Amino acid sequence: MEHSLTHLTNHLRHEIDNLPPQMQAAAKYIIDNPGDFGLNPIRTTADRIGVSSNVLVRLAQRMGFDSFEALRRPFRQTLVTDREDRLGQDWLKDMSATDGFSAAQASFAQNELNVASRSLRLMKPQLVEQAIEHMTSAKRCFVTATRSSYALAYYFHYAGRMAHPGFQLVPRHMGSAIDDLIEAEPGDCLFAITVQPYSADTIQSMRFARDRGLRIVLLSDSDVIAPGVEPDITLPISTRAQHPLSSFSGAMAVLECLLGHLFAAGGDAARQRVAEYQKAREDTGAYWRPANLPRIRKP
Repeated sequence: MEHSLTHLTNHLRHEIDNLPPQMQAAAKYIIDNPGDFGLNPIRTTADRIGVSSNVLVRLAQRMGFDSFEALRRPFRQTLVTDREDRLGQDWLKDMSATDGFSAAQASFAQNELNVASRSLRLMKPQLVEQAIEHMTSAKRCFVTATRSSYALAYYFHYAGRMAHPGFQLVPRHMGSAIDDLIEAEPGDCLFAITVQPYSADTIQSMRFARDRGLRIVLLSDSDVIAPGVEPDITLPISTRAQHPLSSFSGAMAVLECLLGHLFAAGGDAARQRVAEYQKAREDTGAYWRPANLPRIRKP
């Protein structure tokens, strides 16, 4: 049997009318939520559908698989990048040879791959290790950025606070980051993000933090962004883009690696915090869930 994702979903669509009601609900969930199906364990998937785990096992067998994991594997493989380095870039060549719009898409995609690769190559383990040490050893680690870079800081803080509860996003509201840094003490840390053209607010925050004895980790496209700004660690990134603004592909790739290190350093305590955050969100209805099994209309 061909086990490509396209073949499997097409097969499910073709067979869904011939399945028992609970299997129909399971098949519809898989078709509608292939990403979640690839990520979640069998009990989570069964709970979200509203069926027993045995229904998923029987559906897998009906589809010609010997286990639930065998059915889930093709969906899971589309979400991971473990094999990307061995797949080559022929897809870019094929795309660029199609038409003008496709050629432009291939050029944009190649640029983002280059930006991310260069930024990751610039991540020297010695610098990263020192940066992680500065952040994890601090009672409070303030995360700051402004304008377009603020989205990066927001995400890094949102995820990072589960690894290190001392993470604080500044500015918290509509004021200046300095308003929130007034209570900072020597031994605290400031993680700042800024790229050209460099934010005056972020530069002022870094100078203020230096005067108060904070250790500073900077994520930027340059080692020298302004006079009097002397971070302890600078993590360099590439921001070259084929549009008038900066590309953040490299910055996001570096931040994801830093989050990996932070959660590794956080160990069991970090994993417990993730579980608690997740439970609180589910208990308060943060995620949408269907109240009843979906009805499958017969033609």
